[in-house]
Amino acid sequence: MNNRCTWCGDDPLYVTYHDEEWGVAVHDEQRLFEFLILEGAQAGLSWITILRKRENYRLALDQFDYKLIAKYNEDDVNCLLGNEGIVRNKLKIRSVIKNAQGFLNIQAEFGSFDAYIWGFVNGVTLQNNLPSLAATPAKTDISEAMSKDLKKRGFNFVGPTICYAFMQATGMVNDHTTDCFRHQQVQL
Repeated sequence: MNNRCTWCGDDPLYVTYHDEEWGVAVHDEQRLFEFLILEGAQAGLSWITILRKRENYRLALDQFDYKLIAKYNEDDVNCLLGNEGIVRNKLKIRSVIKNAQGFLNIQAEFGSFDAYIWGFVNGVTLQNNLPSLAATPAKTDISEAMSKDLKKRGFNFVGPTICYAFMQATGMVNDHTTDCFRHQQVQL
């Protein structure tokens, strides 16, 4: 049996996410937007809660099509507030629309959100060598800078801890612990 990061426990959904997605470099615009929104939805909740609602989010948010979401109106907000399959928090739902608009603005300025966001790590995954979950930071200077810049651009639910979780999820940083079988694999 492979050793894996202890945070995923033995929930099959969590294990699959850990083994197949977490820490793998993401450069696809729609997937980056999805992770940005899901990490923001997680604020105050557990990641497994959001993972369990992920498919519902995909259905409710047009597969995270940020171009469509940027045009959502009050009727869309009210529809989402009535959707029991997602987190029905008005501020979080409104932030999805605001963040989609900001996402488009960043694309217009930088050519892609990928170029912008990966610029915080100079386009290369930061390789940490963490001996344990306890050694994992909740935020870093880079996530602080990312948060500050995103907020300046009008984004919501992008605090430094959320930004660091986003960095971990999208492979901007490799925080698999050194005893985890994925630690070496995501470096390749």
